[in-house]
Amino acid sequence: MIRILFLGDIIGKPGRSIVMSLLPEIVSEYKVDMVIANAENSAGGLGATPETINQLRVAGINGFTLGNHIWKYDTIIQSLENDDDLVKPANLPPGTPGKEYSILHCKKKNVKVGIISILGRIFMDPVDCPFRTSSEIISAIKEVTPVIIVDFHAEATAEKIALGWFLDGKCSAVVGTHTHVQTADERILPNGTAYITDVGMCGPYQSVIGMEINRVLTRLLTGMPKKWEVANGPSMLNAVIIDIDESTGKAQNIQRIIKMEVC
Repeated sequence: MIRILFLGDIIGKPGRSIVMSLLPEIVSEYKVDMVIANAENSAGGLGATPETINQLRVAGINGFTLGNHIWKYDTIIQSLENDDDLVKPANLPPGTPGKEYSILHCKKKNVKVGIISILGRIFMDPVDCPFRTSSEIISAIKEVTPVIIVDFHAEATAEKIALGWFLDGKCSAVVGTHTHVQTADERILPNGTAYITDVGMCGPYQSVIGMEINRVLTRLLTGMPKKWEVANGPSMLNAVIIDIDESTGKAQNIQRIIKMEVC
């Protein structure tokens, strides 16, 4: 059995800080074998840079997925081209920089783990079909390992749930990201795929999805393009722990985690 910790969207400096502070304790407490995280908002709350990815790598994260804010900083291109532990959303247009999937090696258990990032299409920018793309890539990864984690970075809950059912039995887990709000629907689907609609976020607790409350309210109340900024104050860490049979790739358990920053 391999135990994987998946961290929800890491939001700016507060998100990086709570991950760096609490991750060693969580890995020890829950006897985690591998850590994967969505890092697409790790730089200033929007986008990622080589510096933020490396900081999180040093903190103990083994693999990274990204999302729709992937191109916020041009510097991420060098990481996408050179880093084997970082994947772009696989259904972006052909020819964009980066890897459609990555095979990570868990040294603790000598197990290979495949990771995929997929973008949704409902209420999102146009991309290739997440259903066909994920199915094709999973088939390629299965030639190497049956342990496969799919990060579905999507807005609509129905689209996420539908992909979970579509991929049930084809991968080890389908975990939702992007909305930054942890859902309470974690389960093991009938054919052995762990599922949750959204893992949540690692970032400021007193906020609107990680952003400063008054700035969000001003924008929503007036319609004026008020710039959103990452909030301050105490942070929370949202994640899931997934237990997977490394021989079959089937999930045995999925557990939500919420940890609060002690001030």
